[in-house]
Amino acid sequence: MKLKNFFILALILATVNISCSKSDTGTGSAGTISEKNETNVAYGTDPLQKMDIYLPAGRTTDTTKVIILIHGGGWVSGDKSDFTSANLDTIKKRMPGYAIFNINYRLGALPATNTFPTQEMDVKTAVEFIFGNRSTYLISDKFVLMGASAGAHLSLLHAYKYSSPVKIKAVVDFFGPTDMVAMYNDNPASQLAFAALLNGTPATNLSMYQQSSPLYFVNATNPPTIIFQGGADPLVNATTQSLALNNQLNAVGVINQYQLYPTGGHGDWDVATYTDAYNKIQAFLSANVH
Repeated sequence: MKLKNFFILALILATVNISCSKSDTGTGSAGTISEKNETNVAYGTDPLQKMDIYLPAGRTTDTTKVIILIHGGGWVSGDKSDFTSANLDTIKKRMPGYAIFNINYRLGALPATNTFPTQEMDVKTAVEFIFGNRSTYLISDKFVLMGASAGAHLSLLHAYKYSSPVKIKAVVDFFGPTDMVAMYNDNPASQLAFAALLNGTPATNLSMYQQSSPLYFVNATNPPTIIFQGGADPLVNATTQSLALNNQLNAVGVINQYQLYPTGGHGDWDVATYTDAYNKIQAFLSANVH
């Protein structure tokens, strides 16, 4: 489930006119809070439990919202660097004033290393770490999760499954798996990998597949969710995954928006598609994160 060209550089260059941020650990000349960046901050004891942090100028514990980025890669590959500095600048320009936390998590290594729910627990640990350091980072408790593919799956799973220590305010889902049984059935060539990662098949370990499926945790208290899906995605089936989530959220009255790009693949979309997606994200978060 390796992504191809997620957040195309051409889109970034076309929509962003700001440079990469510089680290700054002090305050401005008038005593205002300056922008500050930190890389490879540990949120746990494992070397893979690291995050990059981008804090905006003028931040406060009352007003500064948080967006946590979770990379894709089929739970066995990928890195926080998949969200490049250009991607980050796009988010900064589109969602000014947000603090950005770009996390790594322990990757599965088949056949039996870091199997589920390792990645789920790492996201939980990262959220708890960020929440516990709100006063240090001068950020509020308004958290948004945003991920692509496996990262979107982890974003949805955390937002729907956990409300402590903080209830997630919104989720941005780029073609994330939502039903792990359907993922197993829809991808015959990957069934051995799924069985290794989830410690069995749906027939032998159904509970693990259900506990790892955002669809299993849909209810009326779920946060607002915006869903992006390619109609020609060869890995994440639009009908059994994203549309199924959209239907269930609608059934329980959760605010959500589903955008299908009929010819889009698994993230290898053109500039116009990503521009449209970012326009929608910007509007959705503005309307639903207060």
